[in-house]
Amino acid sequence: MRSGTTGQGSNSANVRLYNERVILSALRRLGQASKADLARYANFTDNTAGVIVRDLETRGLIRAEGRRSGYRGQPATLLTLNAAGAVSIGAKIGRRSIDVLMVDFCGQVLARRRHERPFPQPEEAVSAVLDAMDAFGRMRAGKAPRAPAGLGVATPYNMGAWRRELDLPSDALDAWNDFDIAARLAGLTGLPVLCENDGTAATVAELFQGQGRHLDDFLYVFIGAAIGGGVVLGGDYHRGVSGNAGDIGLMPVPGSRLSTAPPPQGSFDVLLTRASLNSLIRHLRGNGATIDSRADLDAAIAERAGPVAEWVEDCADALTGPIFSAVRILDVPTVVLDGDLPSGVLDGLVARLNDLL
Repeated sequence: MRSGTTGQGSNSANVRLYNERVILSALRRLGQASKADLARYANFTDNTAGVIVRDLETRGLIRAEGRRSGYRGQPATLLTLNAAGAVSIGAKIGRRSIDVLMVDFCGQVLARRRHERPFPQPEEAVSAVLDAMDAFGRMRAGKAPRAPAGLGVATPYNMGAWRRELDLPSDALDAWNDFDIAARLAGLTGLPVLCENDGTAATVAELFQGQGRHLDDFLYVFIGAAIGGGVVLGGDYHRGVSGNAGDIGLMPVPGSRLSTAPPPQGSFDVLLTRASLNSLIRHLRGNGATIDSRADLDAAIAERAGPVAEWVEDCADALTGPIFSAVRILDVPTVVLDGDLPSGVLDGLVARLNDLL
């Protein structure tokens, strides 16, 4: 660093922010804890933890919630996140829909908007996010805090890729290739915008709001329009070099036995050809279903039990090798399977995977 003073100040600020994040992350996972609990969890001294806690309390981000009883000595004050301390916006922009949420500081959903649109264009996605934020703002008029703390965007890294594997219309998503959604939304909203791979975002959400609150080590697999996932080890999310750790969608698998699947381009195919919502839609369409919306998909699943069962069998068969390989390499005891599939289909897939694995 050129300037020692600037460097030290910058480093000090970064350390402070990091330490705050550690404390807040601990409370997100633990629910409630004393200062001593937080110090042990974060490997901080009691004094360091106390300074951070006092600052976070002053800013209204955490609060005291009663005292712990049943122990000797002075009962410890229990701390928890203050749900009213901040609100933020999250947008999931995918190949088949756009979902926008407003959440409180504990991650609980305050409002949501869903825009179903196969292969949305960039400006359409921007408009959907802005419209939702405008509606959320009217809902919260007069409430504190008024302004969102920031905007998080979850979207596939390569929106228009894998046309053959995902049965995408030619050129449907080409407009995304050079579009910077984070910069566009930051310029229009004036908010800090964080853009993240959708598989990464889903894994972090699972860590703090789902099964991860009870699990320290797991492989997370999410089946949406494509398939993605992530890795949690020791209670922390692991990004990998490019933010794709645990993204099993490109692992090699044998070609599908379904007549509706595209023939593999070589000896092997990739997992997302066989394990994705788009592959289910492709198979249902190949068996006579017309699917233009989520309601159409739900109806087709209810009316065509045979093709659904065929897809579940093929999907489970494709998932078995990649999941088993990933679990062996990572040495994790648990796989969390999640997705945008109707619950009955997801439950059937989990049951079949349990048999095969």
